[in-house]
Amino acid sequence: MFQRFLLVSAVLIFTSSAFAQNYDQKAYAIGPAKDTLWVISSPSGIFSPSDRASAVTEHLKSLSKDTQWNAPQLKLRQNGQNIDLVYRELVLATVQPQDTVNSGMNAEQLAQEHWISVVKSLNQYHADNDWSLWLKKLGLALLVLTLVLVMVKYINRFFKWLSHQIELKKDTSIHGIKWNDYALLDAQKQVNIYLWGIKIIKIIILALLVYLALPVVFGLFPQSQQLAQTLFQYILDPLKRIGYGLWDFLPNLMTIIVISLVARYALMGISYLKEEIKLGHLKINGFYPDWATPTFQIARVLLIAFTFVVIFPYLPGSDSPVFQGVSVFLGFLFTFGSAGSLSNIVAGIVLTYMRLFHLGDRVRIGDTVGDVVEKNMLVTRIKTIKNELISIPNASVMNSHTINYSAEAKDKGLILHSTVTIGYDVPWREVHQALIHAANKTSLILDQPAPFVLQTSLDDFYIAYQINGYTQHPNQQASIYSELHQNIQDSCIEAGIEILSPHYRALRDGNDLAMPNDAKPNNHSTPSFRVSVQRNTEL
Repeated sequence: MFQRFLLVSAVLIFTSSAFAQNYDQKAYAIGPAKDTLWVISSPSGIFSPSDRASAVTEHLKSLSKDTQWNAPQLKLRQNGQNIDLVYRELVLATVQPQDTVNSGMNAEQLAQEHWISVVKSLNQYHADNDWSLWLKKLGLALLVLTLVLVMVKYINRFFKWLSHQIELKKDTSIHGIKWNDYALLDAQKQVNIYLWGIKIIKIIILALLVYLALPVVFGLFPQSQQLAQTLFQYILDPLKRIGYGLWDFLPNLMTIIVISLVARYALMGISYLKEEIKLGHLKINGFYPDWATPTFQIARVLLIAFTFVVIFPYLPGSDSPVFQGVSVFLGFLFTFGSAGSLSNIVAGIVLTYMRLFHLGDRVRIGDTVGDVVEKNMLVTRIKTIKNELISIPNASVMNSHTINYSAEAKDKGLILHSTVTIGYDVPWREVHQALIHAANKTSLILDQPAPFVLQTSLDDFYIAYQINGYTQHPNQQASIYSELHQNIQDSCIEAGIEILSPHYRALRDGNDLAMPNDAKPNNHSTPSFRVSVQRNTEL
């Protein structure tokens, strides 16, 4: 008895589970164009949802082959509580009350919706497979291809004409591109670049024309409509993303524009203050006019950097890991790759505010003497009297001693000095007079303050006399010294002073004077040696 009960229970459980499985199963009624018309989820008697869907699909397939298909002959017929879709005496589908459970419609409304789906699917299928329509679509496709070929032909002709016109403009309207006196491009190279650009534009236009024509042709035929949509999507999807991206970026773009305008007008205000200070219209205690330009450059760099920092979060893709990684990498390269340059830049800023020298000053930096011809953030360039252009890194300038010959020359005068040594046999007053006379004869040495002489040392064989004279032309020291030395020789000769030092040995009893022949007296003759003999009478 217990075994019989178990057997009956197992059969009931299996039957109920199978019924539940069939009840929960979903199937799809497929139209002739492989389109889903509706979903069937309830069985009908012994027919499962999949059996019902397969029957509907087969009936629709047979009607798709019926060349006499006529939509008005598809009727809705009441069959008890069910409604049948009947075409000529063929029942295509049946709508049961349980089919409306999840649809939100009654049986009549659901049946009417199925009727519309069947008519639409079959009409579309017969229209797509109509030979006359196929011929029309084929003709239209040929027309599109012909139009494309004609457009390709005339596009080629247009660009050929345009290339010819550009070649004719060479040496007339096209003269090349110059920057200052350097020719970046001559006329022929500029023409070649234009022709190359035109060729690229032509290729892009032709490729775009063909790419747009293919979806049009493919879209005419049902079998290739999916391919046409895919080709269109390849263009439309990026354009949509770009459009949506631009639309979403508009608020950030307006913020960037406002920040840029504020920074621009702030920079214009700083530039105006720079010009006023530079021209001397605006005076600030402790701030020199020659600081205006470098201070403006520093403020400009800082303002631009600050503006970029503020704008950075609003840039598209600024929060992406790739963008951030590239930024960090560039910062790393800049930091370690420009370590030496940064030290020169810092030194250049310090030199600017130290005001050690200006452009045109005669200076000595280390062992280099010359005129300052350029100062920038990295190097200082010196031009020597031999027209040698020497570039000295600003860091080296900071680490060297600097002598500025021009700093006080304009107001107080630069003292030029030269030393000559004269023997003890010449009165020092005569030497002073001769040296001052030589300095006064030198053209670029000032009369006031007057030149003066310093006796710098009393050596074993001679006295060192230093002539000092003021000049306001420090950049012409070489010529002034040369003229001064010439005048010293002339003045000493005129005064009868022999310059016998630093190491000059002579027997004064018979040697000639150490002067040029034209400076000697007219009756002068080279003296002979005077020898006296003393006889010893005691021998």
